[in-house]
Amino acid sequence: MLRPILPYLLCILALSTCVLAKDKPELTQFGHDIRVEPGESVADLTCINCSIYVAGESAGEATAIHGNIILEAGGSIAGDVTAVWGDVRMQPGSQIAGDVTAVAGGVRRSTGSSIAGDVTSLEGTKWLLAIILPPIFITGLIVALIIWLVQRSRRPARVSQPYLAAR
Repeated sequence: MLRPILPYLLCILALSTCVLAKDKPELTQFGHDIRVEPGESVADLTCINCSIYVAGESAGEATAIHGNIILEAGGSIAGDVTAVWGDVRMQPGSQIAGDVTAVAGGVRRSTGSSIAGDVTSLEGTKWLLAIILPPIFITGLIVALIIWLVQRSRRPARVSQPYLAAR
């Protein structure tokens, strides 16, 4: 009896999660800072070539590439926080419930701020180069090998004539 109704129940469950997700919007920006004001609640935050300022609440993750993530007093992020080529700064009274990662940047915590997860900070641009350059170098070696193999297969084979040289 439950088997024919199960697809309909799953469909209703999926639609209800979509309705709940609309209560907390996800914000993505390219080149324009994201600001979450006090009392405002959002989901995931993604910022490329800009910074994220959180004074309110984020129920998701925060990611900034070539920008900073700044948690102001009373600001909280429930998920993970990742800054690539930027810093994570926390003022007193701010909270992060997930992990914090800063690559080519640092994590600056004030007393009175809290991080529940792990903290990883790879300061300096040398880490960014150490992460990006080896795959590029290996890809270059593979391309060079393919070019060498193609050129080698296109060369005409030398035909030696041992009987003519002996006469």
